[in-house]
Amino acid sequence: MDDERDFIEAVGKTYTRDSMQDKVIRSLIVRTFAPYLRKDMVCLQLGYGGGVDTEELSSLVKHIDVAEGNKEFIEEGGKQGFSNVSFIDTLFENLSVEVTKKQYDAVFAIYVLEHVQDPQLVLERVKNVLASDGFLFVVVPNAYALSRQLARCMGLLKELTDLTEHDLKHGHRRVYDMVRLTRELESAGFEIIHQGGIFLKILADFQLDKLYQLGILAEPQVEGLYKLGFEYPHLCGSIFAIAKQETPIDV
Repeated sequence: MDDERDFIEAVGKTYTRDSMQDKVIRSLIVRTFAPYLRKDMVCLQLGYGGGVDTEELSSLVKHIDVAEGNKEFIEEGGKQGFSNVSFIDTLFENLSVEVTKKQYDAVFAIYVLEHVQDPQLVLERVKNVLASDGFLFVVVPNAYALSRQLARCMGLLKELTDLTEHDLKHGHRRVYDMVRLTRELESAGFEIIHQGGIFLKILADFQLDKLYQLGILAEPQVEGLYKLGFEYPHLCGSIFAIAKQETPIDV
């Protein structure tokens, strides 16, 4: 697993901390999940990243443990002064009740499954630390995002499921559509109770960041693109699933 830690640390250096689009999408993710959260929940988040979603989620629940394999991110998160956030230095592949010392009411896997070597192994570890009635919240980039379809029409992408140069730079190992995400979760023994898309994505992140800087893309447009995502989830930049562990059927 030392190679995986090296991989995580290398990928961490590619993160763009000043991307407005990243901040916007993570806030919209929290907004999408908020109706399922309660103030008495103890939760686990897989990965810290820039901490935008961690900060917003922490205001909605009792406590969050963040499982993080990148020591720089743990150090960065520790400096933020969160009153109800703790960090666990571990790879997702090593998660267990022995490591976390508890089971959780909810687990957040936000932009995780596209990065890990073995999604089924990680989901199995998640089941181990998720309470029997707990929620799993998953977000992944969408292969069929309008921005990717535009890139294909421009000749920048041969197939929508191909990994782009941007994907590879940020450590992506696969691309999901709704069908693949559903199969991934169901194969791991989860039952999806809600799924959809977040933010109809018209352009690449760096182009959207330019539009924010120019004032062309602002709150009204973001709100519109978020709402359009409800109608056209297959064109959104990200897709999500909210799942619970399958309940055995008595026969």
